[in-house]
Amino acid sequence: MNSVTAGGPGGTGTAGRPRPREAVVAAGRGLALAVLGLPGSIILFVLTVLSIAFISLGVGVLTTPALLTAVRAYANQRRLLAATWSGVRIPVPYRPFPPDLRPGITGQVERCTLMLKDPATWRDLQWLVIDMTAGFVTSLLTALLIFYPVEGFVLGAGVWRFVGDDYWYTFVHVDSQFTGLAAAAVALVLFGAGLRYCPDLLRLHFRLTGALLAPAPGRALAERIERLTETRHDAVDNSAAELRRIERDLHDGAQARLVAVGMDLGTVEALIEKDPAKAKELIGKARQSSADALTELRDLVRGIHPPVLAERGLEDAVRELALRLPLPLEPEVDVELPGRADAPVESAAYFAVSEALTNVVKHADADRVWIDISYGEGMLRIAVTDNGRGGAEIGRGSGLSGLERRLGTFDGVLAVSSPAGGPTMVTMELPCALS
Repeated sequence: MNSVTAGGPGGTGTAGRPRPREAVVAAGRGLALAVLGLPGSIILFVLTVLSIAFISLGVGVLTTPALLTAVRAYANQRRLLAATWSGVRIPVPYRPFPPDLRPGITGQVERCTLMLKDPATWRDLQWLVIDMTAGFVTSLLTALLIFYPVEGFVLGAGVWRFVGDDYWYTFVHVDSQFTGLAAAAVALVLFGAGLRYCPDLLRLHFRLTGALLAPAPGRALAERIERLTETRHDAVDNSAAELRRIERDLHDGAQARLVAVGMDLGTVEALIEKDPAKAKELIGKARQSSADALTELRDLVRGIHPPVLAERGLEDAVRELALRLPLPLEPEVDVELPGRADAPVESAAYFAVSEALTNVVKHADADRVWIDISYGEGMLRIAVTDNGRGGAEIGRGSGLSGLERRLGTFDGVLAVSSPAGGPTMVTMELPCALS
């Protein structure tokens, strides 16, 4: 799995030059990262280090897992912003917890031990230190190159008269109209640099984040092999379970109905001369049973591989899926695909969207859903967003763990942003080629 992938949102315009709107948007995002990221990184780092230090007193065993979970959520949020704002892909390398983790104090101690043994935990803490220093500088510089020139333009417009004689703008001592215009000239240079370099600076911020949060190349390869091995085992287990489900559905559904049809037809054969009215009634019953069996077979086939997916592709299949959602407002579906992926990838993407929408209906208490599907840099990107109550997390019984395993079979990744109160955004990426 590559640690970063350039492209996507925040890219450059024609001939590699950012458009002015992209530069201003990048500056706004940099300002948000600087204002919110600095206190967030400082608070989480200080509290986590104190909690780890208090493990020897017994208190830290109870607080450290919760704080490290908060750090991981904070880092995952930055990963999501990196992908959506600058097209920088940062893998999520955390080791999964064993499924038989015990509850209570014993389980809390085991959870604390597992998290502290995870190398990703210490990379997160190192990243917090860099994020509050170099990360803060790069994000703040992104904002200043666009917003700081406004002050120079205002001074050049004559406001210098109201700021006093001891006022400096960068290296210009502003005390006259001439120096005010000089400040405006400096501001113009800064603004031009901002228009050209702000998206690159924002991308630099996220590349720095990726360099710290992603494992070393050798470790990344080992973790990828481990992940692929695990997901292949999951795929085999899931395939076996799916075959058992199909067999059970056939045995209990369509097969039973077809057996009943055969019995009814045998009875009709015996009654057709003695009691034509009864025979006619049984023929109607057999016809209904055969229609029900056909419906169940169609539903079963749709659950294996929807015909609309095979015939018309992912876009139409997802639109049909969205139209069947029991929501007050019709979902908004935006699909931009220049071609079609291989059938297994399309199927995985379709059922990933289906599982995400099922989670929305079951858990989100939402009335609106947005589905965005696009392709770029060898990645099929899917985002399912709802305006529900939020609070979704991978591994808390919401179905997201199964979704992550499904994507992992194809070396895909899953990112979830779901603050309390919503909205929830589930982002999925699948490496593939389109035909």
